[in-house]
Amino acid sequence: MRTVTETATATDEVPLLDDLMPWSVAPLRLGRPWVMAPDAPSLRARWDTLTGADEARRAALFGSTRARTPHSAVAQLPGQDTRTGRIAREDGRCPDPVRVLHGGFDEQWLIPDHRLIDVARPELWRVLDDRQLFVVEQGHVPQSAGPAVLVSALLPDGRSPAGRPGRIRPLYRRPGGHEPNVSPGLLEALADRYGHGVSADDLLCWIMAAAESAPGGCAVPLTADAGVWASGVELGRRMARIQLRGAHGGERPRLPGGRRPYVRAALPARPDSIAYDPDEEELRIGDGGRISPVPAQAWDFEAGGVRVLELWFERRTATAEAGTLEAVRPAVWPQEWTSQLLELITVLALLDELLPRRAESTHGPRITAAELRTAGVLPPPAAVRRPASVLDHQEEGPEGQFALL
Repeated sequence: MRTVTETATATDEVPLLDDLMPWSVAPLRLGRPWVMAPDAPSLRARWDTLTGADEARRAALFGSTRARTPHSAVAQLPGQDTRTGRIAREDGRCPDPVRVLHGGFDEQWLIPDHRLIDVARPELWRVLDDRQLFVVEQGHVPQSAGPAVLVSALLPDGRSPAGRPGRIRPLYRRPGGHEPNVSPGLLEALADRYGHGVSADDLLCWIMAAAESAPGGCAVPLTADAGVWASGVELGRRMARIQLRGAHGGERPRLPGGRRPYVRAALPARPDSIAYDPDEEELRIGDGGRISPVPAQAWDFEAGGVRVLELWFERRTATAEAGTLEAVRPAVWPQEWTSQLLELITVLALLDELLPRRAESTHGPRITAAELRTAGVLPPPAAVRRPASVLDHQEEGPEGQFALL
């Protein structure tokens, strides 16, 4: 392969994330909101309500779509030990809910049952393991603040906090951290330019630090300077550690002593409002609940055009229609939600400190998309835009039959 040619100016063509990480998957489409919730016990209660109802009531609670009805015959989700008989006659216990990333920053729970989800993206479940990371594009919103991409060790739903669809890009095409989802030859070309090895993880960290949202797709400026590359990778690694919240053996994010948020007054059992006092750096929740110190940057943090903390709270307190499965929820505010809120405040505050430094990654000479084409790196082969064949286990098809992959 030819080496990447000499440097480019800032006005030259910037490579797209779609070419650097060619395999991407569209967002999950649940079809019915009751299959996801901020707490696992509510999902189990919803399941019991559904399976304990008579045929007519079960159909009404289920919420049929063109993709799914209580009589749909559906294969098992890869890696999940769920039944494949029709929901219309299901009488077993609820499958164990799994943790997922909803809207970029909200860790929720999902019933991992293919019979309940319109479009679950089985190809993502096949490569989901303790080595996998997912890059999630946030979609272009003009003049919107916040990062262009996020990273998650949890299965993401692929949407921005405002609900806009993005693309989900697994870091690896196969389980076990095998076959990086990177355009063939790219890592070698970058290693040749910088004079040292470049891993898929390094590239992911650079993307975290340098990616820019644009109307034509997420752009990733590639520096031609080894020093700028090293500092950008380190910045992206710090951003990733914060977002991963302790996954893959990392440390959970913490603000420096004296700046860590604490509950100063207990949250009420049924909080119905959230507000911020900038003078006291205090988050006020419902009637009397107080958390401080809360940096203004955490309260003001926006992604996709919405304030993340307000949306997180709204998803837990918005009124649901009576008689629906969405209305099956905790009677009082769970303690675990308070812990999650404290962690989210920390994540947003720490990320906000790092975001201004992202501009440093775009300074100086660049490697352009044209240079990568000359080097034979771009365009990536069509085959790497498709999921790899994963044949390491049998998957149960509809009504207990085994699927052939």
